[in-house]
Amino acid sequence: MKKLICILSALVLMVAGVSFALAASQSVDLNSFTLEEIVDKAKAEGHVESVGMPDSWANWGDSWKGLTDEYGIKHTDEDMSSAEELTMFKNDKTRDIGDVGLAFTQQAIDNDLVQSYKTTYWDSVPEWAKDKDGLWMIAYTGCTSFIYNNDLCKDPMPTSWADVRKGSYKLTIGDVVGGATGQGVVVATAYAFGGDLDNLEPAFEFWTEMAKAGRIDSGDILLARIQAGEVECGVSWSYNVLTYRDSTPNYKLTVGIPSDGSILVGYASVISKNADNPFAAALAREYIFSDKGQINLAKAGAIPTRTNVEIPDEIVKTTFDPASYANAVGISDAKHYAEVCEEISDWWAENIIPLLN
Repeated sequence: MKKLICILSALVLMVAGVSFALAASQSVDLNSFTLEEIVDKAKAEGHVESVGMPDSWANWGDSWKGLTDEYGIKHTDEDMSSAEELTMFKNDKTRDIGDVGLAFTQQAIDNDLVQSYKTTYWDSVPEWAKDKDGLWMIAYTGCTSFIYNNDLCKDPMPTSWADVRKGSYKLTIGDVVGGATGQGVVVATAYAFGGDLDNLEPAFEFWTEMAKAGRIDSGDILLARIQAGEVECGVSWSYNVLTYRDSTPNYKLTVGIPSDGSILVGYASVISKNADNPFAAALAREYIFSDKGQINLAKAGAIPTRTNVEIPDEIVKTTFDPASYANAVGISDAKHYAEVCEEISDWWAENIIPLLN
């Protein structure tokens, strides 16, 4: 009898353990909690782990500081590409929130890597800037921009891709196979030379020409590399080039938006389905979409997506004049853009990478 009781007790504990493990592996329904409840639970978690959201990107630093100052939430980040972020979500549940390029949003959903949180600002975010189920939300957009080191280069600062084609400096655009920034640059050059999302041949021709001429720097476009004088002409988003310029006093750097090929693309906030700190991640997204968070992004030159936030004039005056990107092509079809970027990734790996080695 005692033996039977022991066996039954063990079975009960085993079933309870399995149930607990299953419950632990499932994401919480963040939308079922009030903001006050999310704040309390986030404070209890005490910290949030992000990927691909370093202080120098789009002025995330001010928002992380604001989250800590207001709620006591500590933060750490590991910078990486969009593809690497999603791989981290899949393999490491200690990572809570990320910021991926528009082209990677469908991949995040298809691989069941993200969970929903719609924030209290949901209604003031345009439809194109959010997944209908809240699995991703775009807080800001930026446009393709140049950052040029006048001390390293003998040619004039380029104002167009046509100028770039005639230059002699190397181009740094970052990872194209797995990075949203590099893929966006390739799309921009398609428009610059007469193509579009459905005709990438002009871009492929241009980048093949640059590769054969030895004008592509295979390194990433990072602040540390710019400060070290390793980037002659970099191409990134408007909010990055302004930050890079202002953080590099040891070189004369000029920034500008190409007149003949620039696109406006957003990066999407994604919360890991396996997050250890889901409430802190939800509160981080809440803060990013708040007036303070949107203004922090605008300080770096990003264009906030919320339609009812007022950006102070002094910030507008210190970033890009809206007229400079008036002709930039807005990208809003996430699915189509993802397909195009996948084509670019495959083509670059097959045709450009071999020329760089």
